[in-house]
Amino acid sequence: MLFGRKTIVDIENILVVDDEEAIREVVSTMLESRGYRCTAVSNGRAAQEVVRKETPDLVLSDMIMPEMDGIKLLSWMREHDPEVPVIMVTAIHDISTALEAIRRGAYDYILKPFEKDQLFLGVGRALQHRRLVLENRNYQTDLQQKVNEQTAQLQMAIQQLEQSYDDTLEALGSALDLKDAETEGHCQRVTAFTISIAKAVGVPLPYLRVLARAAFLHDIGKMAIPDSILSKPGPLDNDEKTIMRTHCQKGYDVLTHIPFLRDAAEIVLAHQEFFDGTGYPRGLRGEQIPLGARIFSIADALDAMISDRPYRKALPMSHAREEIRRCAGTQFDPKIVEVFNTIPEQNWLDLRETVASPFSSSRI
Repeated sequence: MLFGRKTIVDIENILVVDDEEAIREVVSTMLESRGYRCTAVSNGRAAQEVVRKETPDLVLSDMIMPEMDGIKLLSWMREHDPEVPVIMVTAIHDISTALEAIRRGAYDYILKPFEKDQLFLGVGRALQHRRLVLENRNYQTDLQQKVNEQTAQLQMAIQQLEQSYDDTLEALGSALDLKDAETEGHCQRVTAFTISIAKAVGVPLPYLRVLARAAFLHDIGKMAIPDSILSKPGPLDNDEKTIMRTHCQKGYDVLTHIPFLRDAAEIVLAHQEFFDGTGYPRGLRGEQIPLGARIFSIADALDAMISDRPYRKALPMSHAREEIRRCAGTQFDPKIVEVFNTIPEQNWLDLRETVASPFSSSRI
């Protein structure tokens, strides 16, 4: 019988423990007449062997027995399976011992000599208690299983939703590439660079995903900038610079209306801020600038320098790394530059060659 999933329609098993054979037989016969299944043994030691093989629903034990008495058996049962009720059977002159057994965890006690109705009443109460314990345990097990299943389903739904979000973001990135063909792949590369620096800095995983999305969409506001400015082969004049600088605010305005991108929108708004306060659009200084924006600015500058632009050819990696070091404390957060300097140059070369989906699990 498997008691882990026992139901109330099973025949309940009572272990009768008494050193007097006549009492064992009488008690077992009376209980079996009520539909119970009984196993009878002569002492606590023998009872242990039975319990180890099959857990009973109730133990009905005498107090005074050779080899192992009822109190020692009770103590062992409380350790072996505290959910099994134990009823102690004792003579009237042992009433103080019976009360001590109650304090030690016995469910009830019955005085010898006992009446049949007294036996049935005590056994019935104990077994009802046992049923309630098992039903509650099974309920808790079923409830936990349902919670686990629903949690797994919810996590799967969230993962699918996030994947759908990221697929949409990649489609937006493709649209950006069409808008600004000269910087094709920049969003993917700068996202990979940003994630690499952020991992070295030690940002938490949830923020890493926010940062990845912000890095990928940092230039979304450029979709509102005229092609003549984006594709101009030479330096921009002052009016053109003013228009170009609106792309941070425009990107923020777009993303802040999308619930799952609101945190990323703050980084997009601040991605052109400088550590010394000379950046735009708000002139933020130092740690006023979101951490994600301070990390991103280094990745963005690195990719900009080592990529071809309409007005110049790509610069060597060594030159880009030196320029980032030189601008620590002015354009860039010096602490993050220190972390950047610990990352081998080959890391950036490898990322540049192997960059694929910016939101793949291998990157985040």
